[in-house]
Amino acid sequence: MASDKEPTVIKKYANRRLYHTGTSSYVTLEDLAGLVRSGEDFVVYDAKSGEDITRSVLAQIIFDEEAKDGQNLLPIAFLRQLIRFYGDSMQALVPRYLEFSMENLTQEQSKFREQMSKAFGGSAFGGNALDAIQAQTRANMQMFQEAFRLFNPFTAAAQAKQEAAASAKPAADAGNGDLGELKRELNEMRERLDKLSRSR
Repeated sequence: MASDKEPTVIKKYANRRLYHTGTSSYVTLEDLAGLVRSGEDFVVYDAKSGEDITRSVLAQIIFDEEAKDGQNLLPIAFLRQLIRFYGDSMQALVPRYLEFSMENLTQEQSKFREQMSKAFGGSAFGGNALDAIQAQTRANMQMFQEAFRLFNPFTAAAQAKQEAAASAKPAADAGNGDLGELKRELNEMRERLDKLSRSR
C-alpha cells in the first residue's frame, strides 16, 4: 500500500534482535508480518553498518510463512522458474512484471471483496455471505450429481434397458394377440378346406 507517511524504521542488531524505533520495543518477524498485513510500511537497517536489509528481512518472513503447514502461496514450479531468472538477460524485467501482476491481483481482490460486501452486506465474508456461498455450492453439487447421473454411460445404459423392457412388454402382449388372431384365422381356413374336400 502506498502512503505519504514516512516508513517506520526497524533496526536489526548483531544478536538478530529487531528494534522498532516507533514504539521503542523489540519485535519479531511475526510482528513485522503483522505490520505488513495492516498496511504499515517499514524499512529495516543493519544497526551497525546502516545497510538497508529490508529485502532480506521480507524474504525471511516469506520463508517462515511458506514453512508453515497450509500456508504455501508459492508453487514449486514458480520458485524454480524464479531461480532460473537470476543472472538471465530477462532478470531486469522480472521485478516490474511481478509488481504489475501483484498490483492487478490486489485490485481484483479488492473488487471481489467490495462486490461481496455490496451483495451480502457487512463483512465481505460474514455469516450471510458464507451461508449464500455454501447454499450455492450445495445447489451446484446437486446439479452436477444429477447431470452426472443422466450422462453416466452405465446409468444411461441401465435406464435404457429398463425403458426397453417396459416398452417390450406391451409389444409382446400385442404380439401375442396378433399371433392368436393368426392361429384363429388359420384354423378357420383349415376348416373351410376340410369342408371343400369333403364336398368333393
